[in-house]
Amino acid sequence: MRRMTVADIRKMKAEKKPIAMITAYDYSSALIAEKAGVPMLLVGDSLAMVMHGHETTLPVSVESMILHAQMVMRGSKQALIVVDMPFLSYATEQDAVHAARRIMQEGGGHALKLEGGVEVVPMIRRLTEMGVPVMGHLGLTPQSQHQIGLRVQARDEQAARKLVEDALTLEKAGAFAIVMEVVPAELAALIARLVSIPIIGIGAGAGCDGQVQVWHDVLGIFDGKSPRHAKRFAEIGEMMTKAVAHYVSDVENKSFPTSAQSATMNAEILAEIERDYR
Repeated sequence: MRRMTVADIRKMKAEKKPIAMITAYDYSSALIAEKAGVPMLLVGDSLAMVMHGHETTLPVSVESMILHAQMVMRGSKQALIVVDMPFLSYATEQDAVHAARRIMQEGGGHALKLEGGVEVVPMIRRLTEMGVPVMGHLGLTPQSQHQIGLRVQARDEQAARKLVEDALTLEKAGAFAIVMEVVPAELAALIARLVSIPIIGIGAGAGCDGQVQVWHDVLGIFDGKSPRHAKRFAEIGEMMTKAVAHYVSDVENKSFPTSAQSATMNAEILAEIERDYR
């Protein structure tokens, strides 16, 4: 099967085929997503939290995004790989071009995602003019969380109208799709009807053209309460913890390793070596 393209993703919207997208941060997660048939993977800057242990996405660097994109690219042969541009790496058009060149040439992704509305239009337009596929990101934009907070966005009329205008503007600027995060479901569905490009929701209801979720949320890898927009499709974290605890127990009580996990050698050779060192 050939690699998915931006044109394929847009065609899925035209044919009303829901688009599944999930984050992937390394070779192993990309391999699993590949086997599962996920058409589009996001090397998200959420790796700052789930892979590097930071409290926000802000500390992640261009170098980190390149490294993780390289790992995902090695594990995926069929999905379209979208890579997040980190905080302030696209503050100006010049910054955006510089960061985009590094991420795509060194990381190997197929498209980039950046956050913001009309304020990032010059960057989107410049990148698309230079042949870079760009995915937008509206609503709750984590890189701006200290300014807007981690809450539902665009509930009042003024903010809702701005979100609609931002989506239309990003489409005109050349974005091939938009992630819509934590906004009222009815508003996201309206925007999906108003634009010709796919709206990929996360906490934005079933009226979007597709959905994106964080790898660790879907698999239940971390303890604690999941975000409201997430669904745990498995409790892999609990299974992993039990497996590692079982391993520790077997080592401590000497039930691991057994002969099945051990190699052997000729007894006469071993005896001769032992005699030489007595």
